[in-house]
Amino acid sequence: MRFLQPVISRFEARMILALVILLFFIAYSLLIIYFRKAWKEAPHYSQQELPATTKVSVIIAARNEEKNIGRLLTSLKEQDFPSSLLEIIVVDDHSTDRTVEIVKQFPGVTLISLRDDDINSYKKKAIETGVAAATGELIITTDADCTAESNWIKMIVSLYQQSGAVFIAAPVAFAPYQQGSRLLYSFQVLDFLVLQGITGASIYRQKLSMCNGANLAYSKQAFLSVDGFKGIDHIASGDDMLLMHKINKAFPGKIQYLKSPQAIVYTNAETTWSSFFNQRIRWASKADKYEDKNIFYILLLVYLFNLSFLLLLIAGFWNYYYWFLLIGLWITKTLVEFSFVSSVAAFFKSQSLMKYFFFLQPIHISYTIIAGWLGKFGKYEWKGRKVN
Repeated sequence: MRFLQPVISRFEARMILALVILLFFIAYSLLIIYFRKAWKEAPHYSQQELPATTKVSVIIAARNEEKNIGRLLTSLKEQDFPSSLLEIIVVDDHSTDRTVEIVKQFPGVTLISLRDDDINSYKKKAIETGVAAATGELIITTDADCTAESNWIKMIVSLYQQSGAVFIAAPVAFAPYQQGSRLLYSFQVLDFLVLQGITGASIYRQKLSMCNGANLAYSKQAFLSVDGFKGIDHIASGDDMLLMHKINKAFPGKIQYLKSPQAIVYTNAETTWSSFFNQRIRWASKADKYEDKNIFYILLLVYLFNLSFLLLLIAGFWNYYYWFLLIGLWITKTLVEFSFVSSVAAFFKSQSLMKYFFFLQPIHISYTIIAGWLGKFGKYEWKGRKVN
């Protein structure tokens, strides 16, 4: 019977690998089901008919945004919100193009130039500088390449006054396709829908995991009471999620998600795969920086689950049995995620892209593996700077 031993060993190895991957899949599926249920339960917010009494300071950190900053400032000037209660502050981060010149063309916009040049997180420093100069009770941050509907600020202030929240995360979507690869654009939209759905679901359940600095609001008092970005200012990214966790620790239960189509901020999609990967590596770089280690474990689960696809692909060159497992896992992963992503896509009116969801799975799996690894061990370039 000795000649059967190698066969039995290979069989056992296959079963062990299949069992481990099955456990990852079950855990991942339960996580997606949890997010889907929470997203659907999260209520749509309707503006409360309360008179606006809160002064708002909108802070924009800008670096070399001559192509975008004018469009954003125009949309801010067109907000259906009392101008006497609205302050717009642009903090220029060492721009070398016409950004400053364009900002100066908008009367009433406060322009501040960032002086510090020996720091690792320029955006955090820019926001901190803007908050220090702000006279508003409520700070709203967005990015220089964004635009918003006319009721954007009104919706945020309405929730702020009605709920007593000290930190509000709101939805972000990609602007309609304009240039670059349509494949890249479609992929980014679907990938971003997942992130937005998780944002809304997790904040609704008060299991905070993520938010997006393109559409945030927090009271100036809350920001100052946690010493702003102190303690996280050495981390290149995290001006949104890491700050949210700091504020939540000081003000538990005071974080809200504004689930309203009128509160959506639209940002530009990346136009090249290189810039897309740099952005995602930047986002992934803070994965192990959270005090709440449950978030790290969830991210680790997602990473290991996606890594199992690569292991099956490689193992298939020795035994095609693993490729059957790979195809089966691809199909079941899509089925588990489809309902969740579809419900988020309906909110953002992007259902037409769901027909590509199955076929874009390999790209999503690949980028998750690469960006996750480089976010921890690599470097990336952002706004013309090399960042550790």
